[in-house]
Amino acid sequence: MHPFIVLLNLAAAVMLLLWAVRMVRTGMERAYGSALRDGLRRARGGLPGAAGAGVVLAILLQSATAVGVLAAGFAASGMLGGATGLAALLGADLGSALVVRILAFDLSALIPVLLLTGATLFLKFEARQIRQIGRIVLGIGFILLSLTMIGTATEPMRESAVLPATIGYLAGDPLTAFAVVALLTWGMHSSVAMVLLLAALAQGGILPMAAALPMLLGANFGAGLIAVWLTRGLVPEARRIPLGNLILRGSAAGLGLLAFWLTDPQMPAWLGARTDVQLVNAHLLFNAAVVVLGLPFVGAVHRLTVTLLPVTPEAPQTERRPRSALDRTTLALPSLALASAKRELLLMGEVIEEMLRPMSDVLDSPSEGQIAALRGLDDEVDRRHSDIKLFITALNRRDLGTEDAKRSIELTDFAINLEHIGDIIAKTLLPLAEKKGAENRRFSEEGWHEILELHARVLANTQLAMNVLISGDIASARHLMQEKEVMRRLERESHERHLERLQRGNADSLATSNWHLEVVRAFKEINSLLVTVAVPILEESGMILKSRLAEPR
Repeated sequence: MHPFIVLLNLAAAVMLLLWAVRMVRTGMERAYGSALRDGLRRARGGLPGAAGAGVVLAILLQSATAVGVLAAGFAASGMLGGATGLAALLGADLGSALVVRILAFDLSALIPVLLLTGATLFLKFEARQIRQIGRIVLGIGFILLSLTMIGTATEPMRESAVLPATIGYLAGDPLTAFAVVALLTWGMHSSVAMVLLLAALAQGGILPMAAALPMLLGANFGAGLIAVWLTRGLVPEARRIPLGNLILRGSAAGLGLLAFWLTDPQMPAWLGARTDVQLVNAHLLFNAAVVVLGLPFVGAVHRLTVTLLPVTPEAPQTERRPRSALDRTTLALPSLALASAKRELLLMGEVIEEMLRPMSDVLDSPSEGQIAALRGLDDEVDRRHSDIKLFITALNRRDLGTEDAKRSIELTDFAINLEHIGDIIAKTLLPLAEKKGAENRRFSEEGWHEILELHARVLANTQLAMNVLISGDIASARHLMQEKEVMRRLERESHERHLERLQRGNADSLATSNWHLEVVRAFKEINSLLVTVAVPILEESGMILKSRLAEPR
């Protein structure tokens, strides 16, 4: 077979493997994303409990990187401690290794069953949850199919004169083998895919253990780089967790490479009879050892990352705001004018998000400069709201069709709701933060955790609402409407727990009772205003009731 055809088949098989791993992860996130995020956020049992939660999440998502990004996001909002998040990410690395161990079994006989079942669930059912389960099953089938394709594609390589020389060179230069695979793993953004690829090459007799083991250590080092790279633009609190994981996992990989270089160890018989089995089991053993040996050092490593990535307080900037997206030259073309108003609404939503994001810090330890800057942002929200109303009023003076007139009213209503959100922040939450700071009081530990949870949820729903505004996607609109019920439940549960703390005589709860209830109520109201963007979309598709009242009999 021509070398080009061999490489083409191998490249296609590897890309199918990468896509299939991503397919399983996205299906799991879409079907059970909220439950998975809540599971990580509410992990109990200290560092071992957090590591256990990380193991489970990585198995479900088939990605330690996804768990790392989740943990980083929670750390940024203050809902997850740095040491706890680092322990969860160590556990996620072990969970990812368990996924590799499971997929490395010879499950090729299941491929037709998985493809048939997954395609049937995805194509023949309308329920979103069932379709995503079908996506997951299809993804697992494609992973197994890609591994079979890799084995078939690499068979001609055994007769190649170039490949044995290349593998022989890498076997004699473990540092190069380590570095090359670390970079490839980072580029592929999937340690699961890389280790499965190495195992497939070893199973085909192409990769001896002398080259495979340094490559395996390189894959683990590269896996630590992925989350560091993906979180590079986040705040320091978020970046510390991936950096701490890289320090622990990277140090273990480096020490393993040094030991391999100095001692040239032989694989014990209990790791397996074949090279590919030994490789996969060694990967699992390595990550288990990192968890066991690394957990006692999590606190020290987290303190090191705090030193390496200190927080520099910076008030929100009210300068350099983007200019208005409203273009009055489009008024003669209603569709363009409405698109212009929608872009302005998106800019307005970005300002609202900028006001919301630092609210956890403001409520915890307010500063005069920060509060003044947030009030400046509220002035911008008011200005954009006024501009949108005047623009749409001018548009409505023209002869609009029924559909365009309806869209203009919907956009005006959402602009009013966004302006109301700005008022809630500026006239309710900021004065409350000022009073709390002036009286030097603190929320109870449990109450503060509840506030942080609500704040993180509202922030996520702000982004979701802007996506719904732009895309008009029915599934996203439905998910946003479901978040209203979730927020209602969280607000009710927080209220009940707060009353229980008052009955127990919790001093902090007694001192901040009214403030706690007001903050919780404000976040719930903000969320309800965001959800209104989904109502017209769901009404058009017949997915929302006109009234919650039951019909009289």
